[in-house]
Amino acid sequence: MLYRKYRPQDFSEIIGQKHIVQTLTNSINSGSISHAYLLTGPRGSGKTTIARLLAKAVNCEAKSGQKPCNKCDSCLEIMANKSMDLVEIDAASHTGVDDVRDLISGLKFAPVKSKYKIFIIDECHQLSKSAANALLKTLEEPPAHAIFILATTEAQKMIPTIVSRCQRFDFKRLQVSEIIEKLEFILKKEGIKFEPSALSLIALNARGSFRDAESLLDKCINFSSGMLKTADIKDLLGMVEVGQISQFVNLIIRQQVKEAILYINALLQEGVDLQEFAKTLVFYLRQALLLKINSDLVSQQSSGLSEEEIKKMTEEVGGVTEKDIQKMLELFIEAENKMKY
Repeated sequence: MLYRKYRPQDFSEIIGQKHIVQTLTNSINSGSISHAYLLTGPRGSGKTTIARLLAKAVNCEAKSGQKPCNKCDSCLEIMANKSMDLVEIDAASHTGVDDVRDLISGLKFAPVKSKYKIFIIDECHQLSKSAANALLKTLEEPPAHAIFILATTEAQKMIPTIVSRCQRFDFKRLQVSEIIEKLEFILKKEGIKFEPSALSLIALNARGSFRDAESLLDKCINFSSGMLKTADIKDLLGMVEVGQISQFVNLIIRQQVKEAILYINALLQEGVDLQEFAKTLVFYLRQALLLKINSDLVSQQSSGLSEEEIKKMTEEVGGVTEKDIQKMLELFIEAENKMKY
């Protein structure tokens, strides 16, 4: 799988999150390591990857500064998931107080080989109240040889006292251009040709999650025969192009109800996933609203839209008010939520 094969093994390979990488590498370099870190942000933005890189860097035997050498015993064991001094648990499936107590009981013992014993707790907001309180007690008086790295998509659900005892890092949703750049790198390494529009389609539909982008790319590579084509991706995944959304929005703006319904039916016959259509429509209308508020808010880099698509969008919103677009956006967000049921 591409996700495992191209998982970053060095801080320099991380896409986006430069503010976090720089802060962490500086603190590792200066030796000012915290006993607890909280990594929070959208799914697929690199929280667990950075947690593992941090674990490697602080226990690296090469002492080459902030970068893990990926050659010493400690680095190799972590890369092979065989390190005795790195404990990872998923709080989504280990929510009870007994799970946390088992974890904490390992604190009594010094690290087997490394300088630090590191505990990575993923989706830590899902810990039960009693489990969170047990963890809090440990964070209040942690042993010198232990480092806790907590990762979550919903920091607001965590006990404030736990958050206050951690060094917090907020991850940004990845930009479309950043995802495309990494996808290009992977495809060149794999020796697979591609249409640039195919990568834009995958990146747009990944919704800021690089893990989702890699998963989609994996499916597309298995389907393609040495060449990644936009048409093939649309057929395979039922994805929606911005051009299709633009056409539909045009019909709504012109109040051509019959034509709009016929258009949706035609897309359905072509195999377009209506859930994906609704998602992309909401994304498109959000960009349109930003464009109406201030044209400087929408760029190729931030939106992933081409120059032509932004120009067409500008023409479309010219004849409608900001309030109209907001109303459309609210209605389609509601429709997208109702479609699940």
